[in-house]
Amino acid sequence: MTKLDIRYAHAPKDIRHSSTKELREEFLFEDVFVPGEVRLGYTHNDRMIFGGVTPTDQPLEIVLNKELGVDYFLERRELGVINIGGLGSIIIDGKEEPMKRQDGYYIGKETRNVIYRSDDPFNPAKFYISSVPAHHKYPNVKIAIDNITPMETGEQETLNKRKIYQYIHPNVCDSCQLQMGYTVLASGNAWNTMPAHTHDRRMEVYLYFDMPEDNVVFHMMGTPDETKHIVMTSEQAVISPSWSIHSGVGTSNYTFIWAMCGENITYTDMDFIPTEDLK
Repeated sequence: MTKLDIRYAHAPKDIRHSSTKELREEFLFEDVFVPGEVRLGYTHNDRMIFGGVTPTDQPLEIVLNKELGVDYFLERRELGVINIGGLGSIIIDGKEEPMKRQDGYYIGKETRNVIYRSDDPFNPAKFYISSVPAHHKYPNVKIAIDNITPMETGEQETLNKRKIYQYIHPNVCDSCQLQMGYTVLASGNAWNTMPAHTHDRRMEVYLYFDMPEDNVVFHMMGTPDETKHIVMTSEQAVISPSWSIHSGVGTSNYTFIWAMCGENITYTDMDFIPTEDLK
Protein backbone atom coordinates (compact mmCIF):
# COMPACT_ATOMS: atom_id res chain seq x y z
CA MET A 1 0.00 0.00 0.00
CA THR A 2 1.37 3.41 -1.02
CA LYS A 3 -0.23 6.49 0.52
CA LEU A 4 0.66 9.85 -1.06
CA ASP A 5 -0.08 13.13 0.74
CA ILE A 6 0.15 16.13 -1.60
CA ARG A 7 1.24 19.55 -0.29
CA TYR A 8 1.16 22.71 -2.39
CA ALA A 9 3.69 25.52 -2.60
CA HIS A 10 3.22 28.79 -0.71
CA ALA A 11 4.58 32.32 -0.89
CA PRO A 12 5.82 33.93 2.36
CA LYS A 13 2.71 36.13 2.58
CA ASP A 14 0.48 33.04 2.47
CA ILE A 15 1.45 31.99 6.00
CA ARG A 16 1.59 35.45 7.60
CA HIS A 17 -1.63 34.88 9.53
CA SER A 18 -1.59 31.07 9.68
CA SER A 19 -2.61 29.40 12.92
CA THR A 20 -0.54 26.62 14.49
CA LYS A 21 -3.02 24.09 13.10
CA GLU A 22 -2.74 25.55 9.58
CA LEU A 23 1.07 25.56 9.65
CA ARG A 24 1.11 21.92 10.73
CA GLU A 25 -1.37 20.93 8.02
CA GLU A 26 0.70 22.59 5.29
CA PHE A 27 4.29 21.77 6.29
CA LEU A 28 4.38 18.92 8.83
CA PHE A 29 4.32 15.22 7.90
CA GLU A 30 3.43 13.34 11.08
CA ASP A 31 3.07 9.62 10.24
CA VAL A 32 6.24 8.82 8.33
CA PHE A 33 6.80 5.20 9.41
CA VAL A 34 3.72 2.97 9.58
CA PRO A 35 4.45 -0.79 9.81
CA GLY A 36 3.58 -2.59 6.59
CA GLU A 37 2.98 0.62 4.61
CA VAL A 38 4.57 3.17 2.29
CA ARG A 39 3.78 6.70 3.52
CA LEU A 40 4.95 9.52 1.24
CA GLY A 41 4.61 13.25 0.95
CA TYR A 42 4.69 15.11 -2.37
CA THR A 43 5.56 18.79 -2.15
CA HIS A 44 5.13 21.09 -5.12
CA ASN A 45 8.27 22.87 -3.88
CA ASP A 46 10.63 21.50 -6.55
CA ARG A 47 8.40 18.38 -6.68
CA MET A 48 10.25 16.43 -4.03
CA ILE A 49 8.74 13.15 -2.81
CA PHE A 50 9.78 12.06 0.68
CA GLY A 51 8.64 9.65 3.37
CA GLY A 52 8.92 6.22 4.90
CA VAL A 53 8.84 2.63 3.67
CA THR A 54 8.38 0.19 6.59
CA PRO A 55 8.15 -3.44 5.43
CA THR A 56 7.20 -6.08 8.01
CA ASP A 57 6.32 -9.63 6.94
CA GLN A 58 5.98 -8.69 3.24
CA PRO A 59 8.30 -6.68 0.96
CA LEU A 60 7.11 -3.25 -0.17
CA GLU A 61 7.49 -1.27 -3.39
CA ILE A 62 6.72 2.37 -4.23
CA VAL A 63 4.12 2.44 -7.00
CA LEU A 64 3.19 5.93 -8.26
CA ASN A 65 2.80 5.45 -12.02
CA LYS A 66 -0.56 7.16 -12.48
CA GLU A 67 0.18 9.97 -10.01
CA LEU A 68 3.38 10.95 -11.84
CA GLY A 69 2.24 10.26 -15.41
CA VAL A 70 4.98 7.69 -16.05
CA ASP A 71 5.28 3.95 -16.59
CA TYR A 72 7.28 3.36 -13.39
CA PHE A 73 8.33 5.42 -10.35
CA LEU A 74 11.93 6.25 -11.29
CA GLU A 75 11.40 6.68 -15.03
CA ARG A 76 12.21 10.39 -14.67
CA ARG A 77 13.42 10.57 -11.05
CA GLU A 78 16.41 9.81 -8.84
CA LEU A 79 16.12 8.41 -5.33
CA GLY A 80 17.98 8.55 -2.03
CA VAL A 81 17.42 6.02 0.77
CA ILE A 82 18.66 5.86 4.37
CA ASN A 83 17.65 3.08 6.78
CA ILE A 84 17.04 4.30 10.35
CA GLY A 85 15.47 1.07 11.64
CA GLY A 86 16.34 -2.62 11.94
CA LEU A 87 18.20 -4.84 9.52
CA GLY A 88 16.79 -5.07 6.02
CA SER A 89 17.67 -5.05 2.34
CA ILE A 90 16.87 -3.36 -0.97
CA ILE A 91 16.34 -5.37 -4.14
CA ILE A 92 17.28 -3.15 -7.09
CA ASP A 93 16.32 -4.57 -10.49
CA GLY A 94 16.77 -8.07 -9.08
CA LYS A 95 20.01 -7.45 -7.16
CA GLU A 96 19.64 -7.61 -3.36
CA GLU A 97 21.79 -5.42 -1.07
CA PRO A 98 21.78 -5.67 2.74
CA MET A 99 20.95 -2.43 4.56
CA LYS A 100 21.79 -2.13 8.23
CA ARG A 101 20.89 0.90 10.35
CA GLN A 102 22.38 4.12 8.89
CA ASP A 103 23.27 2.54 5.54
CA GLY A 104 22.21 4.60 2.54
CA TYR A 105 21.75 4.23 -1.21
CA TYR A 106 21.66 6.46 -4.27
CA ILE A 107 19.47 5.04 -7.04
CA GLY A 108 19.50 6.71 -10.44
CA LYS A 109 16.69 7.40 -12.88
CA GLU A 110 15.44 4.61 -15.15
CA THR A 111 15.81 2.02 -12.37
CA ARG A 112 12.65 -0.01 -12.84
CA ASN A 113 12.21 -2.02 -9.65
CA VAL A 114 13.16 -1.13 -6.09
CA ILE A 115 11.79 -3.49 -3.44
CA TYR A 116 12.27 -3.02 0.29
CA ARG A 117 12.31 -5.81 2.85
CA SER A 118 12.98 -6.31 6.59
CA ASP A 119 14.90 -9.17 8.14
CA ASP A 120 12.70 -9.16 11.27
CA PRO A 121 9.04 -8.06 11.01
CA PHE A 122 9.06 -7.26 14.74
CA ASN A 123 12.08 -4.95 14.36
CA PRO A 124 11.50 -3.67 10.84
CA ALA A 125 13.82 -1.62 8.71
CA LYS A 126 12.68 1.99 8.35
CA PHE A 127 13.68 3.25 4.93
CA TYR A 128 13.49 7.03 4.68
CA ILE A 129 13.39 8.10 1.04
CA SER A 130 13.75 11.32 -0.94
CA SER A 131 13.12 11.49 -4.67
CA VAL A 132 13.37 14.40 -7.11
CA PRO A 133 13.11 14.86 -10.89
CA ALA A 134 16.29 13.91 -12.79
CA HIS A 135 17.58 14.64 -16.29
CA HIS A 136 20.47 12.15 -16.43
CA LYS A 137 21.07 8.59 -15.29
CA TYR A 138 23.90 8.24 -12.77
CA PRO A 139 25.12 4.88 -11.38
CA ASN A 140 23.44 3.32 -8.38
CA VAL A 141 25.74 3.53 -5.35
CA LYS A 142 25.48 1.95 -1.91
CA ILE A 143 26.66 4.36 0.78
CA ALA A 144 27.56 2.27 3.82
CA ILE A 145 27.76 4.10 7.15
CA ASP A 146 31.06 2.31 7.86
CA ASN A 147 32.67 4.12 4.91
CA ILE A 148 31.59 7.65 5.86
CA THR A 149 33.91 9.95 7.80
CA PRO A 150 31.67 12.55 9.42
CA MET A 151 32.40 16.27 9.37
CA GLU A 152 32.56 17.55 12.95
CA THR A 153 31.39 21.11 13.57
CA GLY A 154 29.85 23.38 16.20
CA GLU A 155 30.83 24.09 19.81
CA GLN A 156 29.60 22.93 23.19
CA GLU A 157 29.46 26.56 24.33
CA THR A 158 26.84 27.35 21.67
CA LEU A 159 24.98 24.03 22.09
CA ASN A 160 25.46 22.97 18.45
CA LYS A 161 28.28 20.42 18.52
CA ARG A 162 27.38 17.85 15.86
CA LYS A 163 28.58 15.35 13.27
CA ILE A 164 27.43 15.66 9.65
CA TYR A 165 27.36 12.47 7.55
CA GLN A 166 27.21 13.27 3.83
CA TYR A 167 25.48 10.54 1.81
CA ILE A 168 24.32 11.94 -1.53
CA HIS A 169 26.82 14.72 -2.08
CA PRO A 170 29.44 15.53 -4.75
CA ASN A 171 32.14 14.25 -2.36
CA VAL A 172 30.45 10.82 -2.34
CA CYS A 173 28.53 10.14 -5.56
CA ASP A 174 27.05 11.84 -8.61
CA SER A 175 23.44 13.02 -8.67
CA CYS A 176 21.38 15.38 -10.78
CA GLN A 177 20.07 17.65 -8.03
CA LEU A 178 19.42 15.54 -4.94
CA GLN A 179 21.53 16.00 -1.82
CA MET A 180 20.95 13.97 1.33
CA GLY A 181 22.68 13.55 4.66
CA TYR A 182 22.45 12.71 8.32
CA THR A 183 23.33 15.01 11.25
CA VAL A 184 23.84 13.77 14.82
CA LEU A 185 23.89 16.24 17.71
CA ALA A 186 26.25 15.43 20.57
CA SER A 187 24.84 14.80 24.04
CA GLY A 188 23.96 18.06 25.79
CA ASN A 189 23.54 19.97 22.51
CA ALA A 190 20.28 21.35 21.16
CA TRP A 191 20.67 23.56 18.06
CA ASN A 192 21.06 22.06 14.59
CA THR A 193 21.83 25.36 12.84
CA MET A 194 22.23 28.78 14.36
CA PRO A 195 22.78 31.36 12.94
CA ALA A 196 19.88 30.37 10.73
CA HIS A 197 20.08 30.53 6.95
CA THR A 198 18.03 30.43 3.79
CA HIS A 199 18.96 29.36 0.26
CA ASP A 200 16.65 30.70 -2.42
CA ARG A 201 18.22 28.27 -4.87
CA ARG A 202 17.07 25.11 -3.04
CA MET A 203 14.26 23.73 -0.89
CA GLU A 204 14.73 21.20 1.88
CA VAL A 205 12.94 18.60 3.99
CA TYR A 206 14.04 17.63 7.51
CA LEU A 207 13.25 14.35 9.28
CA TYR A 208 13.83 14.53 13.06
CA PHE A 209 14.33 11.29 15.00
CA ASP A 210 16.31 9.48 17.74
CA MET A 211 14.58 11.56 20.41
CA PRO A 212 13.34 10.30 23.78
CA GLU A 213 9.58 9.84 23.83
CA ASP A 214 8.90 12.83 26.10
CA ASN A 215 11.09 15.28 24.13
CA VAL A 216 10.35 17.60 21.22
CA VAL A 217 12.09 19.78 18.65
CA PHE A 218 10.98 23.34 17.94
CA HIS A 219 11.53 23.64 14.18
CA MET A 220 11.96 27.29 13.18
CA MET A 221 10.57 28.46 9.84
CA GLY A 222 9.29 31.56 8.09
CA THR A 223 11.07 34.63 6.76
CA PRO A 224 13.91 36.03 8.89
CA ASP A 225 11.85 39.07 9.85
CA GLU A 226 8.72 37.07 10.72
CA THR A 227 9.70 33.70 12.18
CA LYS A 228 7.30 30.92 13.15
CA HIS A 229 7.77 27.46 14.59
CA ILE A 230 6.34 23.93 14.50
CA VAL A 231 6.72 21.59 17.48
CA MET A 232 7.74 18.09 16.35
CA THR A 233 8.21 14.69 17.94
CA SER A 234 10.50 11.85 16.86
CA GLU A 235 10.22 10.46 13.31
CA GLN A 236 8.30 13.40 11.86
CA ALA A 237 9.27 15.37 8.73
CA VAL A 238 8.83 19.03 7.83
CA ILE A 239 8.94 20.87 4.50
CA SER A 240 11.15 23.96 4.25
CA PRO A 241 10.48 26.20 1.21
CA SER A 242 13.47 27.98 -0.31
CA TRP A 243 12.48 31.36 1.21
CA SER A 244 12.20 29.99 4.75
CA ILE A 245 14.78 29.71 7.48
CA HIS A 246 15.18 26.15 8.76
CA SER A 247 16.68 25.72 12.16
CA GLY A 248 15.70 23.66 15.16
CA VAL A 249 16.26 23.43 18.89
CA GLY A 250 15.36 20.38 20.97
CA THR A 251 14.63 19.64 24.58
CA SER A 252 17.37 17.01 24.24
CA ASN A 253 19.91 16.09 21.58
CA TYR A 254 18.51 14.41 18.46
CA THR A 255 19.35 13.30 14.92
CA PHE A 256 17.93 14.54 11.63
CA ILE A 257 18.11 13.70 7.94
CA TRP A 258 18.27 16.60 5.52
CA ALA A 259 17.39 16.33 1.85
CA MET A 260 17.70 19.17 -0.68
CA CYS A 261 17.07 19.84 -4.34
CA GLY A 262 16.99 22.86 -6.62
CA GLU A 263 19.26 24.93 -8.80
CA ASN A 264 22.62 23.56 -7.64
CA ILE A 265 24.33 20.92 -5.51
CA THR A 266 26.69 23.28 -3.69
CA TYR A 267 26.26 22.33 -0.05
CA THR A 268 27.77 25.60 1.22
CA ASP A 269 25.46 27.81 -0.88
CA MET A 270 23.63 29.40 2.06
CA ASP A 271 22.55 32.92 2.98
CA PHE A 272 23.22 33.23 6.69
CA ILE A 273 21.01 35.49 8.79
CA PRO A 274 22.72 37.35 11.67
CA THR A 275 21.03 36.23 14.87
CA GLU A 276 20.33 39.83 15.89
CA ASP A 277 18.33 40.33 12.65
CA LEU A 278 15.82 37.54 13.42
CA LYS A 279 12.37 38.72 14.39
